[in-house]
Amino acid sequence: MPPRRIIILGSTGSIGTSTLGVVAHLNHLHARGEYPDRFDVVGLAAGQNHQLLAQQAARFNCSNTACSRSDSSATFRGPTAAFDLVRAVDCDLVMAAIVGSAGLPATLAAVELGRDVALANKETLVAAGALVIPAAVRSGSRLLPVDSEHSGVWQALMGIKPTPLAPPLKAPDAVRRVTLTASGGPFRTWSPEQIRRATREEALRHPTWTMGAKVTIDSASLMNKALELIEAHWLFELPPEKLGAVIHPQSIVHAIVELNDASVLAQLACPDMRTPIQAALTFPRRAEGAAPRLDLASLSRLEFETPDPARFPALALADLVMHRGESSGAILNAANEEAVAAFLDPARDLAFHRIPELAREALETLPIGPLRDLSDLAEAESLARDLIRRRAAGVHVGVR
Repeated sequence: MPPRRIIILGSTGSIGTSTLGVVAHLNHLHARGEYPDRFDVVGLAAGQNHQLLAQQAARFNCSNTACSRSDSSATFRGPTAAFDLVRAVDCDLVMAAIVGSAGLPATLAAVELGRDVALANKETLVAAGALVIPAAVRSGSRLLPVDSEHSGVWQALMGIKPTPLAPPLKAPDAVRRVTLTASGGPFRTWSPEQIRRATREEALRHPTWTMGAKVTIDSASLMNKALELIEAHWLFELPPEKLGAVIHPQSIVHAIVELNDASVLAQLACPDMRTPIQAALTFPRRAEGAAPRLDLASLSRLEFETPDPARFPALALADLVMHRGESSGAILNAANEEAVAAFLDPARDLAFHRIPELAREALETLPIGPLRDLSDLAEAESLARDLIRRRAAGVHVGVR
């Protein structure tokens, strides 16, 4: 059996390095005769960390590399390097793990080529679901969820249908509601007044997951859950009224699917990204896990709480985007990226509570139009970024 050829976009980040660990684990199982497929890493793409990229390429014998730094020794260099890599190198699976909207062109290129895409970048569908989903339907590309919550929904839905399914798909009519879980981040028990005074260091101190700075801040504001609800809307063709979120501080239950006969299916696993990564890489098979097994006897309790809108106003923005559609997702995503960047930048010193406030302002003041191609996307994002940069700097902006 020929090896499965994989390209990893964002290989030096948290998801990328975990993916390489899962690949090594699966290849070890293959060498022992315990798993049928072997994986060949045929492409690696990184942003600035060209030194780690070179080390990864040497370890996995990968001759095709891409780096956004033009002074690197990568095969493809510059701002379009990841896109060029995907277009030039044949593969069976693309791991899309570049944080933010920067990875969208390369991911969309993979979808248009009919490649299976392990989707770890939620911004792709938030900003451009109207482009990506139709492209996947046309090309036959499968979007294999890597976010733990969407992987949980996917696995629960496979328990309803006997035939293995892969997104994009329409959730069966028997699904009454899908609930994504949120850890609550570091501010789960804080008052709104405490959250307003939160520092960068406090916001980056996540109690459960180890992630990059931007994703960690999104988790602290619960903006990550707003983005994930929009992503679930696209992946599983679910209307807003069938989607919701609960806070679950243990991060053991990742998704809950309620059926119309009052049955409830849930996916449980240790909070380790290697589990959803491996589920995407091995679909439709299963293999001995790279992550620790869940010990139910050691769990003292599983808690669930309704999110407090006064502390987490970002969550409500998902509903706005799902109802408005068109370019609203691109506006929300770009506005949030700029606001988070301003919060993380000591020179700009944006208050934490201003992140969701600015994102809402962008949605309520900027024009929302059709999303026909990447130029429409770029225009919507540019307007949002410009608005947030000026607002974060305290400059009044009039929007026509």
